[in-house]
Amino acid sequence: MSANNHDTPNRIIRVLAADDESGIRDSYREILQTAATVPANAALSDMRARLFGDRKGAPVVTRESVELVCCVGAEDAVQAVVQAQADGHPFALVLLDMRMPPGPDGLWAATRIRELDPVVDLVIVTAYSDIDPEEITRRVPPAGSLFYLQKPFHAHEVRQLVTALGRRRLAEDRIRRLAYFDDITGLPNRAFFKERLGQTLETARRHDWTLALLFLDLDNFKRINDTLGHSIGDLLLVEVAKRLLISLRTSDVIAQGHVNRNSEQLARLGGDEFTLMLSELAAAKDAGVVAARLLAVLSQPLILAGHEITITASIGIAVYPNDGTDVETLLKSADMAMYFAKRKGRNAFQFYTDAMNSAALKRMTMENDLRRALEQGEISLHYQPQMDIATGRISGVEALARWNSAELGEISPADFIPLAEETGLILPIGDWVLRTACAQCKAWHDEGLVLPRVAVNISVRQFAQDGFASHVAAILAETGLNAGYLELEITESLLMKDGEAALVMLRELKQLGVQLAIDDFGTGYSSLSYLKQFPIDRLKIDRVFVHGVHTDVQDRAIATAVIALADSMDLKVTAEGVETAGQLAFLGDRCCGEAQGFYLSRPLPTAEAADFLRRELIRLENAG
Repeated sequence: MSANNHDTPNRIIRVLAADDESGIRDSYREILQTAATVPANAALSDMRARLFGDRKGAPVVTRESVELVCCVGAEDAVQAVVQAQADGHPFALVLLDMRMPPGPDGLWAATRIRELDPVVDLVIVTAYSDIDPEEITRRVPPAGSLFYLQKPFHAHEVRQLVTALGRRRLAEDRIRRLAYFDDITGLPNRAFFKERLGQTLETARRHDWTLALLFLDLDNFKRINDTLGHSIGDLLLVEVAKRLLISLRTSDVIAQGHVNRNSEQLARLGGDEFTLMLSELAAAKDAGVVAARLLAVLSQPLILAGHEITITASIGIAVYPNDGTDVETLLKSADMAMYFAKRKGRNAFQFYTDAMNSAALKRMTMENDLRRALEQGEISLHYQPQMDIATGRISGVEALARWNSAELGEISPADFIPLAEETGLILPIGDWVLRTACAQCKAWHDEGLVLPRVAVNISVRQFAQDGFASHVAAILAETGLNAGYLELEITESLLMKDGEAALVMLRELKQLGVQLAIDDFGTGYSSLSYLKQFPIDRLKIDRVFVHGVHTDVQDRAIATAVIALADSMDLKVTAEGVETAGQLAFLGDRCCGEAQGFYLSRPLPTAEAADFLRRELIRLENAG
């Protein structure tokens, strides 16, 4: 698969010879197939060996061998070129006899061969002196690829001409491969693919074809590179290319959409991105059948250097002319559809729609605004109270980030938090949230509003930072908040991503004295082994289970089981999303420790949260 496989010491020069005389054809065979080929730079290599010795072994001498195809007439010659092009093994040069009665002459063949192959060298062989080279050059340009050989010719003359032109073609092919082909997979690269896509779009316009562009991106490829190394990553790219090629060659569904002889409509754009062009589709939906087949083939496990690897991909599909009529627009549409396929859950394909463009523009605007939101004071904290169900006392608050954009208005956390995660903006935002929440909790304490704890959500990126525990300690020292009043909420998926590293980090955080809670418990792995192993203080039952405690038997069973599990392991429990008195009563009957939700209070801005705490303090004093 690798392009390097093409750089072998023995290289083949393919030659087509057309002559109506069998004796001439036999001469070509004798001259070009039985004679020893001339080594390139042999004299220079020999001199280097004599001057500098042969300590590192003899230099590799590149030799060219000739593969000769002979035919009788002009029409046969044209057909041979057609077949060579179809097989993906074009000729380096063509020797054409000028007159091959009773059929068309060599000039007729040269004209048609030039239309089929613009770069092949043509050699007009003639015993007559009445031909007009200028007229032939005018009809069969360019002059630099047209040569003449006079009969009777000398064997050395033929051999020298074939060797010189053949080497030139091999050198041009190598330069072209370096410029237009990927050096890892051997597939066409971005430049070649865009050039070919442009040509195919022109053909599609003329013939009113439907054309589909598939944009494929491997899922989690960076993780494989980071954990197993780039050499394994390169092997995986080669294997992916092989699987794609094999799938395309054997797929019945491709009958509706043609992939050309060299699979030049399949390319590696760079990194872990591949593209595939399907032309002459009977219907746009056929591209989805191809995409589904590719996903199935790629998802099969493979062994690389002793490692079993399972890789999946996300594919975006754009269709000409509906989704774009030029190269850049079609690529952008397919790329955008691929992004939406990833958001859908990966290992999926997605057709482009106009709505995606609107969503992408909104996302880009949101991302640009989010980068300035902290500086412009648009990010704020709201605090949602948490209540001890048995006593009715406020047991804590959860700090929740809110964004009120000057351009877009209020943005839901469900929209901007995932965006912040993807772009890395969650690091400065998360740092600000943690510092602000700690400072506010300390300020309330100084005011006499003693709050048992403030809970702060920690993102995957924050938790994975080197020295995160030290950073938390620095914020606690800076704000003056006692560590026991801070609770960090982390997700199950975060803990399971790298169990050993997570355990080390959790232990470091516990040594600071902070409390640790698992957020949205029950929606992830819910492994009993990590509950036993990790130093967790609290489980938070996800709102999806609380919502259905009166209507869904399974939700009721799960909520009950989580409460019982936590009690048996001496863990505290907080139920999220409590919206009705019935839900609160159900949780109280099962001895759930705490509740949080709109039934108790919505998330409150800082000033309103302070008023809420003051009212609670007065209520408790009056009750006492």
